[in-house]
Amino acid sequence: MSDIDYSKLKFKSGLEIHQQLDTHKLFCNCPSILRGDLPDFYVERKLHAVAGESGEVDRAAEYQASLKKTFVYQGYRNSTCLIELDEEPPHEINEDALKIALQIALLLNCKIIPVTQIMRKTVIDGSNTSGFQRTVLIARDGYVETAFGRVGIETICLEEDAARKVKVEGEKVYWNLDRLGIPLVEIATSPDIKSAEQAKEVAMYIGDVLRSCKVKRGIGTIRQDVNISILEGNRVEMKGVQDMRTFIKTIENEVLRQKELYDEGTPTQPEVRNALPDSSSEFLRPMPGADRMYPETDLPLLKLSRDFIDSLKKDLPKLRSESAGELRERGLSEEMVKLILGEDKIEELKSLAEIYSNLNFIAKMIVLFPKEIASKENKTLEEVEEQVMDYYGDILRLLNKKKIVEGDVKDILINLVKGMDFKEAIKIEKVDNSEIEEEILKIIKEKPGLNANAYMGLVMAKFKGKINGKQAMDVINKLMNK
Repeated sequence: MSDIDYSKLKFKSGLEIHQQLDTHKLFCNCPSILRGDLPDFYVERKLHAVAGESGEVDRAAEYQASLKKTFVYQGYRNSTCLIELDEEPPHEINEDALKIALQIALLLNCKIIPVTQIMRKTVIDGSNTSGFQRTVLIARDGYVETAFGRVGIETICLEEDAARKVKVEGEKVYWNLDRLGIPLVEIATSPDIKSAEQAKEVAMYIGDVLRSCKVKRGIGTIRQDVNISILEGNRVEMKGVQDMRTFIKTIENEVLRQKELYDEGTPTQPEVRNALPDSSSEFLRPMPGADRMYPETDLPLLKLSRDFIDSLKKDLPKLRSESAGELRERGLSEEMVKLILGEDKIEELKSLAEIYSNLNFIAKMIVLFPKEIASKENKTLEEVEEQVMDYYGDILRLLNKKKIVEGDVKDILINLVKGMDFKEAIKIEKVDNSEIEEEILKIIKEKPGLNANAYMGLVMAKFKGKINGKQAMDVINKLMNK
């Protein structure tokens, strides 16, 4: 805990979280995948600032226009369409993405807006080919309960993600269109947060809600910003504060920066800053205003019926924390609960638990075994999981039928990773009990005085996977006791 007196500094803060949803794109049918291959075509453009609904040009848009950049867009024939190039009107909103965003809103206790207007938000830094981002307000007035008090959820919007910046060469900025249009849910809290610790608690809870729904996972799929002001000064938006290890320190450093300006008699400027890995920050651009929004004229009003909303309420996903509690009740150890949560394998575990009752073994099979095999076989974890995950259910059915034992499973997975077909992979060579006892007794006589674990290593090396660890340890303990 720091010695910052947040109350004395009149600290105010709110979060803004953008999370990609796991569906096709928001206003077309292109897949939501990032490409690593060379693009098929390039399009070069310049963008200009335009007035918003108020008739004024937004100051952030004016700033970007003043940079006079040329933008080069990279696209693909089989995953980029004319909508992303702003050469065709958008299709109607992706219904799957809308359902997921509404589920998130309901889990955050929000009121759904039954009739709403899709809007255009002026963005001319090059990240949108059209010069604007489509966004729609779907819910408001929710809340999160924390140990420090309630924090309001001001708005939840569904919007399209921006293009992906590739490189900058002088006055030219290169963008890839693969990310443009991926559905994003935007969650904005009220400025109710009174300390860095409370901000972290809110962020962790919202993260739990998001991961309980069908969202994309991995680096770059979630972006988290923190708005901060002290002593009734101007608001500063901190971009990219998603590393929870440095979350509190980044907020503390911004508070101290603003306090130093205040002490010097210099007003804090309303600006957007970029959070850096060392928990400091740097100026990014002026704070945008309300002059950049205007209606999307190519799409109808978005209307959500009461029956549609009621049907979503009846089938809301459980929070990961709730699912973890259920798994504990069913016998999953605390160590395995942490592993399953950390690897985001709850749904996979619950599905496989319908086949086999030993949850702790299933957790080992889907979390620990692939890591061990990847290290042993000099492969990536992704490669191992791709080769074995489709066989988990079949392996568990064989365990139920007692065709194999749990000690065989890792060897079966290794066989699959080595390229064997399933029928060959499950043929584990066995050794009868008398031969096992004879060989283990021989090892104990040759190397007397070792502990059970040392003998275990020698025995497993001798039999090379033909017996399982529990079987070997039982025999070792029996013979050592004699």
